[in-house]
Amino acid sequence: MAEEEQHREHNHQHSPGMHPSFLRVLEQKKRVKQKLSGIKHKIGVYSAKGGVGKTTVAINLAYALHKKGFKVGLLDADIDCPNVTMFLGIEDRKMEPVLPLKPIVYEDVKVASTAMLVDEMKRPIIWRGPIVTKMLGDFFENTEWGELDYLIADISPGTSDGPLTIMQVLDLDGFIIVTNPERVAGINSMRSGLMAKRLGVAVLGVVENMSSGKPSKTTEETVKTLGTELLGTVERRKEFAELTDKGKIHVAEDAGAQKEFNAIIDKLAKHP
Repeated sequence: MAEEEQHREHNHQHSPGMHPSFLRVLEQKKRVKQKLSGIKHKIGVYSAKGGVGKTTVAINLAYALHKKGFKVGLLDADIDCPNVTMFLGIEDRKMEPVLPLKPIVYEDVKVASTAMLVDEMKRPIIWRGPIVTKMLGDFFENTEWGELDYLIADISPGTSDGPLTIMQVLDLDGFIIVTNPERVAGINSMRSGLMAKRLGVAVLGVVENMSSGKPSKTTEETVKTLGTELLGTVERRKEFAELTDKGKIHVAEDAGAQKEFNAIIDKLAKHP
């Protein structure tokens, strides 16, 4: 108890006027940065609206990067509604629920998800914000990611605890904002990007999923509002749903998808 008092006193002496909660965030960010120092690039895949295909984009981006020879990790950061394992067809793969957590290696990509820590996928994960935040902290500070070229994080939708925690404590290269041609998706994508920029996180670009092949006017407006670029479009294909249901990775099975995600990677590579 005395040590805690001394620690608080030390912080107040060296950071006059700074709220203790802000200090805790700064301290955690420093720890996370040190823990993940072996990862060259950290990219979040995000949208404030669910159902636009964030998980599809995150998974295929990760495996397209792997096919180009990079060492890749894939984090399902949608803590209370994880879907990555279902999309990959690995619902039966589990991580040992002890720290440090060790990701599952699937098709040479390191994958971590809360779905790998629960007994039954159909059972809802009913956690309040502080527990979600703690779980995210464990994925950053207490998971053995090792050395990677890229860590791709599939971020939960919305603008509350999950995305906010990631923006505050993870030293991201930036976010890829995922949208689709619908107006409501575009409006929520704008919210996503503006939230990131307000918190000082770069918006690397926008991907239009479920596309006709040509970006919609709404997507063009989103790109303009966020002052970023269109990284690419992913066309709507009936085969995608079939591949997902079978736990197949689109870029490994569909030449068109591979071409689309390679184009996205080429544009990402231009960012410093």
